[in-house]
Amino acid sequence: MKKLLTITLILSVAVTGCSTQKPAVSDISATDIALPIVQSVEVPAVKRVVALANGSAEIIAALGFTSILVGRDVASSIPELKNVPVDNPSHNVSIENILSQNPDLILIDANTSPQTALDTLRKSGIKLVTISDPFNLNGVAIKEKEVASAIGTPLAGLKLASQIQSANFPKSELKVAFLYVRGTSAIYLIGGKGSGADSLLTAIGMRDIGAEKLPHPFNSMTAEELISMKPDVLLLMTKGLQSVSGVDGLVQLPGIAQTPAGKNRAIVTVDDSLLLSFGPRSVALLPKLRAAIEKVARKAK
Repeated sequence: MKKLLTITLILSVAVTGCSTQKPAVSDISATDIALPIVQSVEVPAVKRVVALANGSAEIIAALGFTSILVGRDVASSIPELKNVPVDNPSHNVSIENILSQNPDLILIDANTSPQTALDTLRKSGIKLVTISDPFNLNGVAIKEKEVASAIGTPLAGLKLASQIQSANFPKSELKVAFLYVRGTSAIYLIGGKGSGADSLLTAIGMRDIGAEKLPHPFNSMTAEELISMKPDVLLLMTKGLQSVSGVDGLVQLPGIAQTPAGKNRAIVTVDDSLLLSFGPRSVALLPKLRAAIEKVARKAK
């Protein structure tokens, strides 16, 4: 009986030890990066703006003109915009919402859809301006100046764009793989060259192993590919990790547990509205992203 009790206790301790393994996860939330706001004596040439272009609502807020926003895109979720209605739930433009807001300007980009909705809005006489949507840090200043020009405050745009300064980070040999996952939609992708994350990782001196090895911005995630890459750290959007039931669910995906990052549960998540927004907060994100990657890598050792 004593022997049986001893075995039971040993097994209990072993199971408890496995279940309490803490992942080395570091999360960067939307509120971790403050929105820079410039001061300008300019008066916008428009009074009611619907900002659907990626990051354009955030740029208008940073320019100091949140008061002219009557609608925004669903990805612009910073606290400063919480009272501005979303006009593209599920990423599809709502004609009814926008027309009820009586805007005199709508900012769109190449990804604003559906086209039929945009055609209807154009026919209504509302001015639509297309803003560039670069998936890299180099295009942030250009986009900020385009938005500022569209609302008639070019000097504020120059002032905001001037805040972007090149930061020098030492080179690191840590290999990071950016995973775009949406478990509820069965979407599992590895970021490659042009994913947007590669621009951020390169800027902070990290190796984007997907960008080094894969031919497309987003590539099907296979166990063989992941295992061969041997990433030290995995980078995901916050909601992406949530969509696969957190770390425990992520390591169940094919190949994840066989990578150094998966074995050590070395994962960095960044708020969905922040990671690939390429707007006013992107440069301030860089040092925090570098620190988060280094932190989980240290914990993994």
